[in-house]
Amino acid sequence: MTVIREKSRPAATGTAPKQNTQAHDNSASAQRNRLLEALSRRPISTIEARRDLDILHPAGRVKELRHNEGHQILTAWSYEPTDCGKLHRVARYVLVKRGAA
Repeated sequence: MTVIREKSRPAATGTAPKQNTQAHDNSASAQRNRLLEALSRRPISTIEARRDLDILHPAGRVKELRHNEGHQILTAWSYEPTDCGKLHRVARYVLVKRGAA
């Protein structure tokens, strides 16, 4: 016999569950800062940005870094495996030059 359990959900109180905001800031600004810091060390793929930097929409953050802050970031396309081993066509971002912002 198989038992299926639902994921626990917070009580419907009208408020969001408490999060430890000191440990990890997930604002778009914080995500851009994490991404720029990582790109200053080496190229970063979409998969790495999601897995290692906790950035769910890396392309959006790259666009903001390019257009709002003036950073020159190139996109190279490649096929990389996810953690489960499936190949995906993903972007690998390369910081060419930091912007003036």
